Amino acid sequence: RQRKVLILSQDSFYQVLTAEQQAKALKGQYNFDHPDAFDNDLMHTTLKSIVEGKTVEVPTYDFVTHSRLAETTVVYPADVVLFEGILVFYNQDIRDMFHLRLFVDTDSDVRLSRRVLRDMKRGRDLEQILTQYTTFVKPAFEEFCLPTKKYADVIIPRGVDNMVAINLIVQHIQDILNGDICKWQRGAVNGH
Repeated sequence: RQRKVLILSQDSFYQVLTAEQQAKALKGQYNFDHPDAFDNDLMHTTLKSIVEGKTVEVPTYDFVTHSRLAETTVVYPADVVLFEGILVFYNQDIRDMFHLRLFVDTDSDVRLSRRVLRDMKRGRDLEQILTQYTTFVKPAFEEFCLPTKKYADVIIPRGVDNMVAINLIVQHIQDILNGDICKWQRGAVNGH
């Protein structure tokens, strides 16, 4: 039996936008960093199915047109599921599904520069990116994302520059895949 790691992004679960919301999104006037921007019910159902060992179809989101595509990605069961996103700890039902919660703490200047570079590759102009950042992204980070840091089991300062933390996480995943660490559930009683 081949063991594997699955990486899944919260970004796949953005809500389907109404015509009015999509028009705002194209102008950089829609808040994609708010918890309501995500289809939390679909996210929870999909993650639950993955945990139960079922094959699922994950939505594909187009960041240029701000729309969910008709195509989906078939995801097969995996031994380790890495679910990443800015608000993965916000919804308690989803948060409680995780065995290990990692919060990657990155400097605000680094977050801004990465966002500018990413959004420019998506065809957005600098003024729109900066306006969206100051209007939505930074306030949403402070109101919704940063407070979820308290739910983390491990906080990784300096993000990708923290090779010690990254190597520890990689080793932990390898131990799980090698069977050196038993799969466990949060809240298990007496080892059951």
